[in-house]
Amino acid sequence: MHGASRRRIDVSDNPFLDALEKPRGVDGRAPDVFRAGGWVPMREYPDDETVDFAIVGTGAGGGTLACKLAEAGFRVVAFDAGAWWRPTEEFASDESHQQKLFWNDERICDGDDPLKLGSNNSGRAVGGSTVHFAMVSLRFRPEWFKARSLLGYGADWPIDWREMWSYYKQVEQALKIAGPVRYPWGPKRPRYPYRAHEVNAAGLVLARAAEAMGVAWAPTPLATVSAPREDAPPCVYRGFCVTGCATNAKQSALVTWIPRALAAGAEVRDLAMVGRIETGSDGRATGLHYHRGGKWRFQRARNVVVAGYAIETPRLLLNSASARHPDGLANSNGLVGRYLMVQTNHAAWGSMRDEIRWYKGPPSLALCEHWNYEDRGKDFFGGYSFMSQGPLPGAWAETQTGNRKLWGRALVDAMTDYNHQAGLKMVGETMPQADNRVTLADERDAYGLPVARVTWSMCDNDRRMVAHALRFMSDGLAAAGGSDIWCETDNTCHLNGTARMGSDPRESVVNADCRSWDIPNLWICDGSVFPTVGGVNPSLTIQALACRTADRIRVLAARNEL
Repeated sequence: MHGASRRRIDVSDNPFLDALEKPRGVDGRAPDVFRAGGWVPMREYPDDETVDFAIVGTGAGGGTLACKLAEAGFRVVAFDAGAWWRPTEEFASDESHQQKLFWNDERICDGDDPLKLGSNNSGRAVGGSTVHFAMVSLRFRPEWFKARSLLGYGADWPIDWREMWSYYKQVEQALKIAGPVRYPWGPKRPRYPYRAHEVNAAGLVLARAAEAMGVAWAPTPLATVSAPREDAPPCVYRGFCVTGCATNAKQSALVTWIPRALAAGAEVRDLAMVGRIETGSDGRATGLHYHRGGKWRFQRARNVVVAGYAIETPRLLLNSASARHPDGLANSNGLVGRYLMVQTNHAAWGSMRDEIRWYKGPPSLALCEHWNYEDRGKDFFGGYSFMSQGPLPGAWAETQTGNRKLWGRALVDAMTDYNHQAGLKMVGETMPQADNRVTLADERDAYGLPVARVTWSMCDNDRRMVAHALRFMSDGLAAAGGSDIWCETDNTCHLNGTARMGSDPRESVVNADCRSWDIPNLWICDGSVFPTVGGVNPSLTIQALACRTADRIRVLAARNEL
């Protein structure tokens, strides 16, 4: 294993490079994400050297896996289409400026309920969407891993919940999750590594709502530290979490898994857009084509891992079709791109007599998972959680124009009441439907690659769940003292599915190890592999799966079964 010590490099003779224009991970160094203008050493691999693993994407799946594989002694190169930022000097308290973190390339969205893509569900930076995620770190309900067998809907995961919960514990320790001493739902679990954050006024509205409705609530387990952690200071509650944390209190892949991967000898290539996976005459992957520094290049690899998330992952697999794989890679059964699942993100909003100033602190400091664990009183399958909210002014204005159609004086009047607003917002489970899918469009992007066509429609079960949640949240908000209550009826968040895992190669794309059934040296390690999506944010589960996959790869390698 090739390590890289954490030492400062003198770069006084090098000009500052714009992260969006020129790659930073070059010449044996990478940005030091903890120090303005700083650098750390990074091992580099030639394109013609066959590395053990080429990983596409550096977010919750790819960044975690790159770290764990490098620490296991494998030669790893990870690719990201986005820039490599130093948060403490390059993240601004400015919603418009921080659009640089989102994947805003053209995608074509259709279906009965076309999705809105961008800031709420996809990232474009080293660290992926974790650079701007809301840090909510929740475990799946145990029964969800056998949703078909135990709850009567969806599909079963090929993994036991007890094994996944052991990996949840590992990730919670790695990220130093700040959470409550006792969590009200599900099996008992160990204490979170860091104390819970103090609940703000917006969270206390949720607490009053939950108590009035007779259900439990809790401070939200969050991936932002509540006390100092090495180079990371504790959260200062500046409220710009979903546009990038400028203090590094947020424990994103950018500041946790990626530095560990570099120290263990991995290489990360920023501004590197992967366009195609190459396969040989035997059908196995031989490497990947990527665009960087103004030209297309080819990296040889013994194994390729796709971790581009639920849209870019199937897009890459489908675009890598060959004579041996005419319908795209890992797609002999036609399931790549199918069973796209989002989570509903509808909300109830209202005005409060007292000042709330909901922007102070992380946006979701309190939550309720009652309807994830309670199956009585439902007219739908699946579940949902709901959380307190703290939208920034720009996002709140978009909510007014997009949902309430307020403009001009009506919009100005609504915005003047910003500090007296409160809201409850759901993260709801939608059903896996084969016709909700990602395909390739005729249109092409700046690299000449077909853009993704994303087709999504709600089913009747999804609509019943949303109606139930909006009634419950509205009643709770009113009981908490809210007035002028209205509902946001068109919003979705996290994307999952499109390369589902399973125990039957006829019904899934990868096995329990995230290994392709069709191509043994092709792996998929992100939210694409989810058979069901649950009613909680997916980032903790994605990272847990990545840790499990790394352990399985290490075992398989020891048996000469790679």
